[in-house]
Amino acid sequence: MRRTQHAIVKWLTPGLRVKRWLVVLLVGITVLALGLAQVIVALYRAGDLPELLYIAALRFVPTWARVLVSAVVGLGAISIAIFKLNRSILAPFTYRRRESLIDAMVAHQQRGRGLKVVAIGGGTGLPSVLRGMKAYTGNLTAIVTVADDGGSSGRLRRELGVLPPGDLRSNIAALADDEDLMTHLFQYRFANGGLEGHSLGNLFLTALADIAGGMDKAVALTERVLAVEGRVLPATLQDNVTLWAEVRVPGESVSRRVVGESQIAQTGGRIEHVFLAPDQVRAFPEAVRAILGADLIVIGPGSLYTSLLPTLLVNGITEAVRASSALCVYVCNVATQPGETDGYTVTDHVEALEKHIGRGVFDVVLSNNSYPSKNAGEHTHYVPPPLETDAAHSRYQWYTADLTDSDRPWRHDPTKLAKALLAVYESMTQPVPSRNSPDAPARQAALQIHQSDSP
Repeated sequence: MRRTQHAIVKWLTPGLRVKRWLVVLLVGITVLALGLAQVIVALYRAGDLPELLYIAALRFVPTWARVLVSAVVGLGAISIAIFKLNRSILAPFTYRRRESLIDAMVAHQQRGRGLKVVAIGGGTGLPSVLRGMKAYTGNLTAIVTVADDGGSSGRLRRELGVLPPGDLRSNIAALADDEDLMTHLFQYRFANGGLEGHSLGNLFLTALADIAGGMDKAVALTERVLAVEGRVLPATLQDNVTLWAEVRVPGESVSRRVVGESQIAQTGGRIEHVFLAPDQVRAFPEAVRAILGADLIVIGPGSLYTSLLPTLLVNGITEAVRASSALCVYVCNVATQPGETDGYTVTDHVEALEKHIGRGVFDVVLSNNSYPSKNAGEHTHYVPPPLETDAAHSRYQWYTADLTDSDRPWRHDPTKLAKALLAVYESMTQPVPSRNSPDAPARQAALQIHQSDSP
């Protein structure tokens, strides 16, 4: 009974676009009923009313009883008919849902009115943003690197000359229903034979790109197949992008130049600079448009030198972020990455970004402030927090929160990350109430993050 009442309340939720059409339906039925009633009245007055219709018209009972019975029977029949008809029509589309139809409709409408969020990066970090934020908004766009040259993506790129599909695949899967069989199939990786190391999703995207005429079209078609709410876009459509790095190796007087994203972390030195070849890689116009139309831009988390910078260095991406009116948040990694950011603090990450793309691209730095030992293992080295004495501290708003995944604490928890991002957005875009105002405790409880005091 309680579930039924709760469902009825949800049907009354504004914005579902159900009530307005229900009213139109009722008006249509009423007009039709009035027309039929006039025909019956005319026949009755002419004395031509058949006996069956005389009985159906309830002429043998008082007028008020006829009106009451007609209203109850009519509304009941309409309600049952609409309910049964909807179940019959929608059954093929909802039989696998774990939630009711009204719950799905309410959630869809709420997400459709959510923030326009653009997440920039790649690797394993960016899907955490998408998994967390898709519960709050359907206006999600991921812009991912296409400089990957390792693993399955690298093999397909070298052998078939396509954009590396790996990061595109991972983020499409993050936006889809993780419990869906099709999504698991999309992420399946072959362990033996000639396809060893390839994921089915990479092969699917590669084949579809050849059929559809481009990886961007293949991604769009795949999102339709997986019923993805949101978009995944390559930073560029150029398929010959290579990441280069200048690495200072211990014991060598001159920096070593390393070619290829997959080789950089294997060099064993400190990365001094990364750049793309060719040097004028043009951004995908759809990616630029998404950035310019965003409410919130999230850079990271992800590998600093091999996921974030290869995306931001594409000509037009950083420029669009600067031109956008959106709030831009850089999310620092929870743990350092061997071969890339050994020994880095949060400030070191920020300064490395500034060195490559300049200052003032992002407004806020969001970092982790929890360092659990459970499940961490001996190889997890957390990124130390920033110091207020660091020079970069005066250039941005700094926020910290517990962002760690309980099972894999070296990674971000999607739910914690999404809540922290929304709290930061709220605190940065809405007036902060005074401590004595009635809603101040509620606002503080909603944030659940710590803002460092900037000098």
